[in-house]
Amino acid sequence: MIRILSLVLILYAAPLAAEMRVPMSQAEIQTGFVPVVRQAAPAVVNIYASRIVEGRRSPFRNDPFFGRFFNDFGASRPRVQNSLGSGVVLGADGIVVSNYHVVGEATDIRVVLNDGREYAARVLLGDEEADLAVLQVEDAPDLPALRLRDSDSVQVGELVLAIGNPFGVGQTVSSGIVSGLARSGTASGNARGYFIQTDAPINPGNSGGALVDVNGDLIGINTAILSRSGGSNGIGFAIPSALVAQFVEQARAGQNAFVRPWAGLGGQPVTPDMAEGLGLSRPEGIVISQVHPASSFAGAVVPGDVIAAVDGQPVNSPAEMVFRMSLAGIGDTARITRQRDGDAEEIDVPMIAAPEVPPRNPTRTGDRAALPEMVLSTINPAVIDAYGLPLMADGVIVEDPGPYGARAGLRPGDILREINGVAVSDSTTAVQALEEATQTLSIEVMRNGRRMALRLRL
Repeated sequence: MIRILSLVLILYAAPLAAEMRVPMSQAEIQTGFVPVVRQAAPAVVNIYASRIVEGRRSPFRNDPFFGRFFNDFGASRPRVQNSLGSGVVLGADGIVVSNYHVVGEATDIRVVLNDGREYAARVLLGDEEADLAVLQVEDAPDLPALRLRDSDSVQVGELVLAIGNPFGVGQTVSSGIVSGLARSGTASGNARGYFIQTDAPINPGNSGGALVDVNGDLIGINTAILSRSGGSNGIGFAIPSALVAQFVEQARAGQNAFVRPWAGLGGQPVTPDMAEGLGLSRPEGIVISQVHPASSFAGAVVPGDVIAAVDGQPVNSPAEMVFRMSLAGIGDTARITRQRDGDAEEIDVPMIAAPEVPPRNPTRTGDRAALPEMVLSTINPAVIDAYGLPLMADGVIVEDPGPYGARAGLRPGDILREINGVAVSDSTTAVQALEEATQTLSIEVMRNGRRMALRLRL
């Protein structure tokens, strides 16, 4: 009995609860998590999504020559792909948050409430990188919604519950603790960022479900696990509620894609070997190696500086810094702790989106060009950010090589530097150079940091 009592004491005394709650009777000890589940479970929904995907594709589909002869070979047959997941209601007006990999690109989304009622839903905002999506449930009455707790107040060791629909068996609750904070670069799939780690069992179908504290408040959206078998091994990850709040705010403001503040910085985590040379007592922060001229940090930060914190929260990786800047939001100011020559100073830096300067001016090459049907754009900070290009990249990017460009060896994301010996700094110049090519075509390409040369006879 002593062991049971001590466990329940922890349950009712949440670290940052407004008031410590101690069980007063044998009945309260026996019910355990029941009051928490009764409060939180109605706001967790099951999500069924369908999308149309292509089946088998002909290997000659984009070939400008053989495509004419094998037009019907291996014809693509669209098929319906279904996915199962969970979601969390965050607004009585039908705002639901789930994972992008559950509902992204879905053509039909059905939300099933805890009591069995079913409604259609549509995606308001989705982001594959964060693996988050905000949905609007259509024609639903007022829905029970979870409160958002500030995830920065979460501590390792807190008791938590994971609520979702694992393996499609129906709504299920599992318990565990917060195993770690500030996990970055450890989630699977396309999700990248900053996570809360938990050992509460999370299985397929739990994706998009709720991670709640002992007060029934949302601290994270379950998103991924580390597993060799496909089932839970006690290492699960949840997207912090502070980032979820920013997604909901942008969705309510009418955005259909999440906009992150752009740092325009290049850098790496400070290692123990670097710390002494930088005048630091211990390895912390990110040492800056590059500053883009269009960055809002330009002038305030120079190569060799160390960024140790954003808005008072330590940052020890680029992913952590992007997360902290995202919480500040576009148009606001973040307080940056900068260390230079061992001296710390706090500076205020505006949070801006990656500029579209110069304009990317996407241009499609015409029939007169050496490589028709290509889509080329001028590289600017927004393009650098979208494609993950080197910070100081310039020139012209291949957004779509088209059938002829693909056959010549070009790929989306390639950077064109020269065409027939002419330096190309914008898409208009590149298209003109391709139209002027007659007998031979020589293209200097940068791909994944490597310089390549393509030479073709026309």
